[in-house]
This record gives sequence, structure tokens and C-alpha cells, in this order.
Amino acid sequence: MSQSLLRALDLLGALAKGPATLDELASTADVHKTTVMRLLHSLEDRNFVIRDAQQRYRLGSQLFQLSSLALEQRDIRGTAHPHLQRLNEATGHTIHLAALEGRDVVYIDKLESRHPVRMYSRIGLTAALNAAAVAKVIMADMPQDQLESLTAGIDYPRFTENTLTDQASLLKAIEQAGEQGWALDDQEFEEFVHCIAAPIRDASGGVVAAVSCSVPTVMLDREGLLGLLPALLECTRAISAELGHTAP
Repeated sequence: MSQSLLRALDLLGALAKGPATLDELASTADVHKTTVMRLLHSLEDRNFVIRDAQQRYRLGSQLFQLSSLALEQRDIRGTAHPHLQRLNEATGHTIHLAALEGRDVVYIDKLESRHPVRMYSRIGLTAALNAAAVAKVIMADMPQDQLESLTAGIDYPRFTENTLTDQASLLKAIEQAGEQGWALDDQEFEEFVHCIAAPIRDASGGVVAAVSCSVPTVMLDREGLLGLLPALLECTRAISAELGHTAP
């Protein structure tokens, strides 16, 4: 891949964090300011970035259009969405759909909580592999060599007191998720949020995605959260059936 393309992608990645001026972008780049300016002009010509009245660069309409098209091309998202809506209506809580992208588990759909308390998350963010329930159920279906390679490469950041911070603990949680058919995030990523997740399978029987239900602990205790399992499993089984999976 050409250096110019890589640098342009780095600039888009920087702007994904928020608007920035030329000087701000150049200060974090490993090339001269004139090179950054040239790349920004090329991106601006194609509407990948725009400049506002304060001469700050922002992500442009072309990027949003491509992002929208990419999501539309994910068949799993279109198939799952009506079922996610019904689960959201039944529980009132935040619902996520996540899938494996390379070595990352990425949120590809989200339905907001119907309650005043909301979670910070959005489509396109990656899930924490050592904390997220969706990651555990997706990894539970991996071949052992792939699983061990992936979990060995995690940095294991500590998000809360409950975060799994070593490979052995994570592998044990993943094994449990595989055996029981669902996973728990017991306040492992956010101190005041816990979550349950279950896998979606396609005609081959393999796990292709996962659905989670996330609830602030002030709204439901652990027993109340687990009380949502039947609705969650009904949702994932219905999506799996539409994808051609036949339950044993």
C-alpha cells in the first residue's frame, strides 16, 4: 500500500476523533506540514473532508455515504434489525449487534435504551475483547489455535475492578460462554453497566455475530439482568433461523 494512501487514512482516523486544524493534524503526523496540506486538499476535493468557518477539518459527506453503503452490504445487519427492534421494545434496554472484523469485534448496529439512562457506545466501535460479552460468545466458536493466538495478542487493559486481565481468566470465561450458550459482562468494561450476549449462527452452524442487552446496574441487579435471557435467546434463535441455521 502506498505511503500517501496510508497517510491519508491516518488523517481520516485522526479526524474521526473530532475536528482539527491543519497545524493540529501536522503536529501529530510524521511528515512535513506541506505534505499534510496536500493530502487534505486531495481529500477535500473528493468530499472525504470539509473545512468549516474556523478552518477546521471535519469528516465529509463522501465518507458517510461509503459508511452507509458498507453497513447496507452487511446482510446480517438487515436480517437482524427487525428482531433487534422487537427485543428493544420488549426489554426497553440498549441492544447491540456485533460481528468479527479481522481480529476485532465491531458493533454494527445499536438500538438505544428507552429509559432515561443511556450508554456511551456507537456503531463502528470495537468491543473490548477481554471484557465485552459479545466478544466472549464470538470467540467461543473459534478454532482453538485461532482463539489462543487472538487472546495472546490482547494487551488486557483494566477498565474496572472486574475486568479480566490475563489470558487464562479470559479463556475460562470464553469456555463457559461456549458451554452455556451465552456470556456475561459483569461490570467488566463499565463500572455501572452489566450485559448479557448470545450468538447468531448461520446455515453452517458457525457463529457469525452476537446480540447483547446492556443495562445500568441502577436499573436491574444481576438477577434481573439474567431474567432477560429468555427474550435475548429467542431473538438470536429467530435471527439464526432466518440465516438458515437449524437448531439441533
